Parts: sequence; structure tokens; C-alpha cells
Amino acid sequence: MRPLAIFDIDGTLVDSRAVISGAMRDAFLAHGLTPPAYEQTRKIVGLSLLEAVDKLAPRDMDHDDLLVLVERYKDAFVSARTSGNDFEPLYAGALDVLTSLKDKGWKIGVATGKSRRGLDAIIDKHSFERFFDAHYCADDGPGKPHPYMVQANLDALDSRADHAVMIGDTSFDMIMAKAAGVATIGVDWGFHTAQEVKASGADYLVSTMDALNERLLNFANNISVSS
Repeated sequence: MRPLAIFDIDGTLVDSRAVISGAMRDAFLAHGLTPPAYEQTRKIVGLSLLEAVDKLAPRDMDHDDLLVLVERYKDAFVSARTSGNDFEPLYAGALDVLTSLKDKGWKIGVATGKSRRGLDAIIDKHSFERFFDAHYCADDGPGKPHPYMVQANLDALDSRADHAVMIGDTSFDMIMAKAAGVATIGVDWGFHTAQEVKASGADYLVSTMDALNERLLNFANNISVSS
């Protein structure tokens, strides 16, 4: 059975820190609210959008008002996407890792808190379709840290949990994968700190794409020996 790598997108393959924090700032300002600091925004990345915005919004905001704030975030994000600026660039070395896995016969999946529209846009922008065998997002079912998206990748690609590994930058990624019985590799260049990712159950923590690639190859070697 071929190994399966399931990737998060934001903060793992794509550097979306500036665009997400900027869109959240613009949404709150458009709503007449004090925008959250980056330190607040970074902690909710990975959750479904409604849940993420709810955690940042004033506690006395009613549901209808919250939905308006969510739409303002979407508008701000789309505005950034169509501005012509280079938003959501790939982290250096990300394509090398994906190419290496594909060349070695890995199956590659996605579990992201992005909407389907956002995921499709990033797949198109970076020509990811050639790499991903399956991809699931917050619109497809329960969001992180629920294990739904990991299990959906396993089912779609006929993979066993003990032959799969989740790669992500947040505690939500680690908790989600562990709930599905899947190994975890945390990266320290995204939204959550290395300490937060490790504390949430990362089996390994890496600081470079080269280290990630090496850890993935070790994972494949280990399951080959045990199979």
C-alpha cells in the first residue's frame, strides 16, 4: 500500500499570514469594530470561517450580525485575491517536497479550513491539481479539529490510517489527525508556534522543507519495513 501524505494549506504550503490577517482587519474595520491583533487572528486559522470569526467577534454580537462580518471577511479576501498583488505565495521548497513525494509514488491529499472557492483558487493559482489525489475543505463536512477531513481522504484514496501522515502548522491539524489515528508532522513556519503544535500532539516537528522531506521519507521506509 502506498503511503499517503495529507497536507494543510494555509501556513504549511502557502504563506497566507499577511492576506488572512489583512482581510480580518479590513472586515472588522468595515463593521465598525476594533480589528483583532495578528496574535489573536493567528490562533484561529484552520478553523471553519464562521467558527474562526465567532471567536474573534465581540461576545455580545448576535448571529445575524456575525454572518455579516463573515461576508465582509470574504469580500476583503476576494478583493486581495483580485488586486493583482502576489498573495498567498508558496513557501520556498514546497513544490520540491510535493514533486519528490509524487515521484516516489505517494498519494497526496488535502485537509484545509479554506472554503471550496478558496481551495479551488489556490489549486488553480499554483497548479496543484497535478499533485493532489483528493482534497477536502471546510465546506465538505465538519471542520477542524473534527477528524472528518482526514477520514474522507483515507476513504477516497483507499488508504489505511497507519500508512498516512498529516502535515500541518496548527494545533487543529494535529488534534484532527490524532483523532483519526494518523501520524503527524508539525511545521513551525506557519500560524501556531512550535510549542503550540508540539503540545497538541505532533509526533515530529520540523523547521525546514528539507527536514520535512527527510521525515516523510523516513515515514515511508518505516511502514515498508512493518508491512
